Amino acid sequence: MSSSSDSVSLSSSSSESMESGRSVGRHVEEESTSPAAVVGGIPIETVIEVRKDRLEEIMESNWPAKAGYEWIAADVRNQSSLFRWSRLLNSWLNCIPVITKGVNRGIVYLERVSAIESVCHGQEGATEKFFYMYMCHFSQLHVRLPLDDFTMGVLRKLNVAPTQLHPNSWAYMQAFRFLCQSQYLQPSPLAFLYFYDTRPRKPTTWLSLVSRPSISRLDAFSQSFKYFKDGYFKVVVKEEGMSYFLNVDGSTKFPFSWTGSLSRNKDMGTDELSTADKEVVEVLMKFSDKLPTKGLVRVYNLVHPIIDIEGHMAQSGKKNLAFFQALRKEMATKAKTAGSTDVPNLQESLVEVHVHGGTKRNAELPTPPGKGKDLKKVRATLLGPGSSSGANGPEAGLIELPETSVRKDIDINLP
Repeated sequence: MSSSSDSVSLSSSSSESMESGRSVGRHVEEESTSPAAVVGGIPIETVIEVRKDRLEEIMESNWPAKAGYEWIAADVRNQSSLFRWSRLLNSWLNCIPVITKGVNRGIVYLERVSAIESVCHGQEGATEKFFYMYMCHFSQLHVRLPLDDFTMGVLRKLNVAPTQLHPNSWAYMQAFRFLCQSQYLQPSPLAFLYFYDTRPRKPTTWLSLVSRPSISRLDAFSQSFKYFKDGYFKVVVKEEGMSYFLNVDGSTKFPFSWTGSLSRNKDMGTDELSTADKEVVEVLMKFSDKLPTKGLVRVYNLVHPIIDIEGHMAQSGKKNLAFFQALRKEMATKAKTAGSTDVPNLQESLVEVHVHGGTKRNAELPTPPGKGKDLKKVRATLLGPGSSSGANGPEAGLIELPETSVRKDIDINLP
């Protein structure tokens, strides 16, 4: 049985994308449009919408659920995705970049998720290699594809798929990577995991890294990372992207699907570290206070990273700022003496930032529980301050991005 999604492309205008998002599988009550609300200081248009299932959605909902995943916690396997329509995925992609600067955008397809698929499901029935990602990976944590060697190495060491590692732990990875980069250090999976323990649970659920007391130098990104569980979609590897995600023998460079044999990491000793890893650990241990993970992660998306990271260092303590500046100067001298050509450029943004109207917005909208609300999340990301004015042209605050492929005409094979 197959399910055909509407043909979509990011080359269409922002206004067309929003109109598409409004029309897909929805009946909009025009009289229910309320005045603009403010979420996190951002004016957004709120619309009360009644879900109207399309025929293909009704058919998918009647398909039998995939069996054999009882080893995974019920709240994971029963969580459906809001990206069940390709146009919603397309609309979100108009706001958030997913590919690393300078990398060919044709290395992957992004694909919607059917009604019976879950983030923890494997590759059964698939003709192409794929893995799931959460939208928070890109919108809040500024992850980009393809994943770098450090990130893939951590996933291999822990034996987890990208969505199996809790977003708070992804934030630790991102902050650690940037901190090492700013100090001319090479981040490595073992040096990173030295600061954390893992406690896999049964039945299997999201894996969280637990900071080792008195050793970890990064605070938590969020005390309660919410509203990420339903924002997942498929990343399908195209032939042009195989070298980024697959080894020569065809095996994957990191687990593409959830696993039940997670690595248990407990009280790692320095004797397990290489000389280079020990240097990384010793340098980071010299910081006197915990460093702001959220601040370090946000630096990825700022125009002048070095200025912003020093600002965050100052907030965490004058000693940390003074040490950071002195250490950076010392490590730069060492790198120059050693003839290193891998010099971090912190004078310009680390990830691609395309902004219309000069403003970059974080529009993660806490959505009340209940069905029929998923479209509001995507629309909140799309609508800027001028969204309710009816003016022509791109909405104020929208991010304009190059074209990224969203998969269409998908054949879904029943198990």
